[in-house]
Amino acid sequence: MHAQPWNPDIAAGIIARHSHAQDALLPLLHELQAEFGCVPEAAVPLVALAMNLSRAEVHGVVTFYHDYHRTPHGAHTVKLCQAEACQAMGARDLARHVEARLGVGLGETTADGKVTAQAIYCLGLCATAPSAMIDGKLAGRLTPARMDKLLEALA
Repeated sequence: MHAQPWNPDIAAGIIARHSHAQDALLPLLHELQAEFGCVPEAAVPLVALAMNLSRAEVHGVVTFYHDYHRTPHGAHTVKLCQAEACQAMGARDLARHVEARLGVGLGETTADGKVTAQAIYCLGLCATAPSAMIDGKLAGRLTPARMDKLLEALA
């Protein structure tokens, strides 16, 4: 599904479908993100009211879990592991290489909206460090040259 601009009426429908269940916050946020490409800040007070939570609680969930984001991501997402094992094997240099190649920092999206680069902390691939997840697919033993090939495949 292609993300659409914020629409409070559509958001209200999504929220209404989930507001009956006490444990529905995460699925509700996932559906909002699928619809709008992110969890818009304007949705936070609506979700809080419907779920009988504070705005701070909803905001805390959105900002705690790395799968939720507050601004739309690019068409492709490159998550670079920055945990200790990957750092020991050159993850910081690899991240700088990716940032230079894409022209954005970690946590940013390219101007054309094609790629979002993100730091992530442990993909469980410590034995194949440095590693990344590109559009949900894992890649290990990365070098700048191998990373370039993976980025070229996104075009």
